[in-house]
Amino acid sequence: MQFVDLSYALENGMPGFRLKNEQGGVTEFSIQIHPFISHEQSRPRYNNLAEFEITEMTLHTSIGTYLDSPYHRHRGRRDISQLNLTEVILPGIVIDARGYDPFVEVGPEILPDHYDYAGKAVLFNFGWDIHWGTEQYYSYPFLSQTVVTALLKAGAKLVGMDTLNADDSRNPARPTHTVLLQQDVLIMENLTGLDQLYGKDFRFFAVPLKAKSAAAMSVRAFAEILA
Repeated sequence: MQFVDLSYALENGMPGFRLKNEQGGVTEFSIQIHPFISHEQSRPRYNNLAEFEITEMTLHTSIGTYLDSPYHRHRGRRDISQLNLTEVILPGIVIDARGYDPFVEVGPEILPDHYDYAGKAVLFNFGWDIHWGTEQYYSYPFLSQTVVTALLKAGAKLVGMDTLNADDSRNPARPTHTVLLQQDVLIMENLTGLDQLYGKDFRFFAVPLKAKSAAAMSVRAFAEILA
């Protein structure tokens, strides 16, 4: 049995969501991971016979490798806790989307005609994970609405990529999020290591915490390579 990890580790202080204000300034949010009760602090509770750490995390849920629910874009729609396991454990296809420059809109030529997309997680490898942790990561290629429409018509159930955002971050309408999540097609962002899946049959796993009222959630995304 072979598994391929497709996720980034969550780290204290790692880059996260960037929020622009009306003046064009940017606030960058991060994640805080630290002991709530340290090993040393816990020892007296156990008569110095044992010690444990209780860890506290403070984060927004759109950080690291994460999954968007329909509620992320559309009020009143299903949140992360309401997703079925059959929506986050799927046969997968990886698309080689390498070679595009930042902010290039990728057209339908990217989609091989011979693939069956119905009921599958379609994962786009732009090769952008090499820029993770750099300023370059924030300028990336993205899918055109022609591609998004084609994926919907073909019956894809999840669309993922190794970039920061499924949409062009300069476009406030966020058409890809709008259209896909309206049709209950889930979105995965910030994947990594997709090149390890070329030429392989695999099952994709993106199971989030069952958190009520959460619009998105970091996940340990991975692929199981099938014989």
